[in-house]
Amino acid sequence: MEITEVRVFLKDSPDKKLKAYVTVTFDNAFVVRNIKVIEGTSGLFIAMPSRKIKQTCPKCGFKNELRSKYCNQCASQLPLAPRPATAEASISAQLEHRDIAHPITQSFREYLQKRILEAYEQEKAKGSSFFGQTTVPD
Repeated sequence: MEITEVRVFLKDSPDKKLKAYVTVTFDNAFVVRNIKVIEGTSGLFIAMPSRKIKQTCPKCGFKNELRSKYCNQCASQLPLAPRPATAEASISAQLEHRDIAHPITQSFREYLQKRILEAYEQEKAKGSSFFGQTTVPD
């Protein structure tokens, strides 16, 4: 599978960890949107698109966000999940989200991250505005 297009949408807040959103096209046939470029403690990395995990209300069956105190449908109190200690807070945040799409192999993840970060650096070097985008040909 080849990456045929990478579009970078820079975020306009230099003090935040989220640097850009990226759309990647594979084989001119499949698109993955909302890949994030994030500034971590050891440099830039990508985060795949994800969604929040839901919990079902035992009274009405409505799906609420995990760790909600009350049901958004019937307003009944939801069972409380234990909160982890602060050292485990980042792990807990990861457990509350599930990737929508993600690479299966480490080698493809590295290839994808390399191509995305190259496109990000090119876009950043251009000094584009928030709505700027770059297409990186194959």
